[in-house]
Amino acid sequence: MTPALDLLKKVRAEHRIHSYEHDPKAASYGLEAAEKLGLDPKRVFKTLLASSEKGELLVAVVPVGGSLDLKALAQAAGVKKCEMADPAAAQRSTGYLLGGISPLGQKKRLRTFIDQSAEAHETIHVSAGRRGLEVELAAAVLAEHTQGKFADIGRE
Repeated sequence: MTPALDLLKKVRAEHRIHSYEHDPKAASYGLEAAEKLGLDPKRVFKTLLASSEKGELLVAVVPVGGSLDLKALAQAAGVKKCEMADPAAAQRSTGYLLGGISPLGQKKRLRTFIDQSAEAHETIHVSAGRRGLEVELAAAVLAEHTQGKFADIGRE
């Protein structure tokens, strides 16, 4: 079990776990998950960490087939600008390894923003806290348990 799955179990949130054999040579962890699980990349979301000009870490959850719009994230967060967070800081703050960072069950609760496209799907997939492990759940459940806000932060 991972902290993400422990959290979902504890709060009795409806979810399904999916696992696959992770290839260490995969160029994109998220696209690998979509491909190996036979999923539409628009329903598989990656968890990225960004840093504001004040050093605040922010969590951004966007579809794996696209990218994070840092300007849109800054606007949603009410900060001047954002840049991608230092990988070591991201791992330290969340307690997860890169490629397996889940928006759920992080060591420190960070402000979380979920791309609004997630609301168009009955369920979405996010990392369950380690490479090769995904959790399927409703976007509203993800928002509830991360205290996340929906915003237009993803770009195709």
